[in-house]
Amino acid sequence: MKRKALALLSGGLDSTLAVKVMLEQGIEVEALNFTSPFCTCTAKSAGCKSEAVRVAEEFGIPIKVMNKGIDYLEVVRSPKHGYGKAMNPCVDCRIFLLRKAKEYLAESGADFVITGEVLGQRPMSQRRDTLRVIERESGLEGLLLRPLSARHFEPTVPEREGWVDREKLLAIQGRSRKEQIQLADELDVRNYPCPAGGCLLTEVSFVSKVRDVFEHSDRLDLRDFRLLKIGRHFRVGPRTKALIGRNEAENELLARNIQPGEATLRWLDGSSPLGVLMGTVDDTLLATAAKILLRYTKAEPGNDSRVKVVIDGSERIIAVPNEFSDPAIEGYRV
Repeated sequence: MKRKALALLSGGLDSTLAVKVMLEQGIEVEALNFTSPFCTCTAKSAGCKSEAVRVAEEFGIPIKVMNKGIDYLEVVRSPKHGYGKAMNPCVDCRIFLLRKAKEYLAESGADFVITGEVLGQRPMSQRRDTLRVIERESGLEGLLLRPLSARHFEPTVPEREGWVDREKLLAIQGRSRKEQIQLADELDVRNYPCPAGGCLLTEVSFVSKVRDVFEHSDRLDLRDFRLLKIGRHFRVGPRTKALIGRNEAENELLARNIQPGEATLRWLDGSSPLGVLMGTVDDTLLATAAKILLRYTKAEPGNDSRVKVVIDGSERIIAVPNEFSDPAIEGYRV
């Protein structure tokens, strides 16, 4: 009887190789990909989802793409197993993903789950003791196979039952990617985009933006986290943030993400980036956002400048003094 594996596929090198190793053994594979506002594997215009879909198409396997959702944001806010060097809840993140995989296991018709995890590769989530915790708390004990490091662990159910050949699994360990790159050559795996993966939550410089959203939100909205990679961010009120686009592409992205009651701003008398006031909007907050916007134009310092404000399709013009210095706007910057 042919067996089927459900693979967590990011599109990076390790998860791609794990899938390929299973396919080489004649195992049927279905991929599961999770999207997140914090992925940095590829360009903003593509994203991890695109890479995972490309790999699945190249291998001829089905793929289901799932959004991690609001529940995942709560994991980021309060992880049971704590953070890494920044705000990365790596252990809790893996448990979250594998629990989702377990929920989908029966629907997919798969017999077990595979991942691209490598023993010792990541200091927080891929230690031997931590990998055991992840397996146990995900509810996948015995059914979680890590093909790249399988021979460092006790045999799983798929190995014990002979569904897969343990001798053809790998014993990769440590942070070097040399063995994976060599294996990719042997298996003719090409065009992998991010050998080491990528998550903005591991970047210390990004943490302040994430914490700012948690601290100033009555309810969590995935949009607010997606926009953290776009534009310049300024906290102008407890429930209000001003975003200033850095180029036309960002201006367009910001404009597409406006919600009812929020405002766009542009300087009327010259070239201007798009400013967006998100959250609570009033005249005082609009004036503050407009003054910040003017620092990114060629408006004459010290003079009143005209700024067009659009809210729900209704336009008006406000006049505000171009009086903010660079140190002044830094006080608002997130």
